[in-house]
Amino acid sequence: MGRPRRRTDALTPPRSTRLGTAGLPGEARIGGSEERASLRSGREAGSWDEQYRNGRYRSEPPVAFVEDILEAARSHDAMGGPGLYVGCGNGRNYLPLVAGGLDLFGLDISRVAIEQLAARAPARRSRLIVGDISALPRDARFAMVVGIQVFQHGRRAETHRHIQAAQDHVAGAGLFALRVNAVGTDTEHDHSETEHGSDGGLTISYLAGPKAGLDVHFFSELELDRLFEGWEPAMALRSQVTWRSPPARGQWTQWEGIWKRPG
Repeated sequence: MGRPRRRTDALTPPRSTRLGTAGLPGEARIGGSEERASLRSGREAGSWDEQYRNGRYRSEPPVAFVEDILEAARSHDAMGGPGLYVGCGNGRNYLPLVAGGLDLFGLDISRVAIEQLAARAPARRSRLIVGDISALPRDARFAMVVGIQVFQHGRRAETHRHIQAAQDHVAGAGLFALRVNAVGTDTEHDHSETEHGSDGGLTISYLAGPKAGLDVHFFSELELDRLFEGWEPAMALRSQVTWRSPPARGQWTQWEGIWKRPG
């Protein structure tokens, strides 16, 4: 376990703006210069901007979970309506999902990531938004919401609020596809454990590495069961273990699951 260190001051929260929102469900529209309350800190957005400038995910293949999402969408009639990808990044998983038939709005707090994705797929520019969940019209509803390795960022209460805010945007009988950090992961970089939930969830604050100064939550199975209480499993929750390539150490465990909202 690492030694707690004083954190630097947070940067100004990011402006939630659009590259384009044509066809966004809901009565409201996002103005190009309109600032909205953010669920995420400017410090985190700046950290991800830097990682994407340095080539994060540039050559990495999509995760295998993408195929499960597409299969669930086909099986549960979620292909027709617009969907939402929270934390779409520069397109590693977003583009294969779109190629597979989903019409997804892409949402990310990193302006650099969205600009890179827009450059890779100019035809999708009108579907890309810089911001977090709070950037969406409150009445926007989607046939499918996807979050891959995004909802673990922050302390426990923040991650729960973020998931619940995304759940609110799932249409009746729509799907929520989720991949998040799981307890049992080998944490590679120096860190401090800051929260231990009675349900087994764990939060750490990284003291070194690319996420230095950021909080990351690791979910337990019980924790996710409670967050999705009343939802029908469209793909049963499972753990996915990935061994890091040397010189990185240990394994990284993720929960993967897809739930259907009651109609």
